[in-house]
Amino acid sequence: MNTKLLRKSVLGIAGLAFAGGMVAGPATANAAPTVESVKPVAATVLADKADKPDKGKLIPHGVQGKQSRIDLTDEQVANVKAIIAATKKAGMDERAAVVAIATALQESKLENLGHLGERNDHDSQGLFQQRPSSGWGTVEQITDPEYSTMAFLKGLKQVDGWQDMPLTKAAQTVQVSAYPFHYAQWETQAADLVAEHWNS
Repeated sequence: MNTKLLRKSVLGIAGLAFAGGMVAGPATANAAPTVESVKPVAATVLADKADKPDKGKLIPHGVQGKQSRIDLTDEQVANVKAIIAATKKAGMDERAAVVAIATALQESKLENLGHLGERNDHDSQGLFQQRPSSGWGTVEQITDPEYSTMAFLKGLKQVDGWQDMPLTKAAQTVQVSAYPFHYAQWETQAADLVAEHWNS
């Protein structure tokens, strides 16, 4: 075969491939996203951030001590949502929901507990381990998540300056627990749950 002809053929094919790449390449490989395709994503991210409560508002005094965390079942998440709904119904803010959820995490791990027999602390039941004998309500009432939350929040409202107290002090003033500092360990998870579910 003629080497001159072969060289022309190879150069012609290479040139065609190069020209095709120049024409097709930049149009697809280096195409910048259009402004329209970027705006909705940015708007969505901003909307998501705007929907979440400010962490500084949820934990205004910082956490005290080592923090605990548990994985939640669907039932426990439903109880979180019930506490948040009751907090809104009571006309209270996200911080009140953090205090309530941290309290319920300590008292029942967010499980709506019935009477535990020999393991029961007196007659304590429900999310907040409230006692009918102490005037919290009937068994049916204190095992209703909305009622028990409203009862807890009513007590919290009566604590003068609760918003300016560390969480554990505010919770303890309502609950009068034998373990007053145990509420503090749940503040971070409670704040995370309020941030996640306040607007859901």
